[in-house]
Amino acid sequence: MRKRDRETQENAREVAGKTYQPSDYKQNEQLSKGMAITHEQVSDGYTEGTIDGKIDETNENDTLNSHDGEKIERKGYGKK
Repeated sequence: MRKRDRETQENAREVAGKTYQPSDYKQNEQLSKGMAITHEQVSDGYTEGTIDGKIDETNENDTLNSHDGEKIERKGYGKK
């Protein structure tokens, strides 16, 4: 195996084995910075949801009945 191929495989293993750590926000290495940015994007998307979201149907005890909930009306979006 060529040296360049070996280095590529080692770099791929490093990236594949990396998981987010809160300290990534304070690190200067490229991999940690990328993990922090990705974590922020995923966290924002999870918290905010998507524009096509629906309100889930729940009962009086706030137990989920279905995910076929009522469509959220979006004023100001779409066709005028």
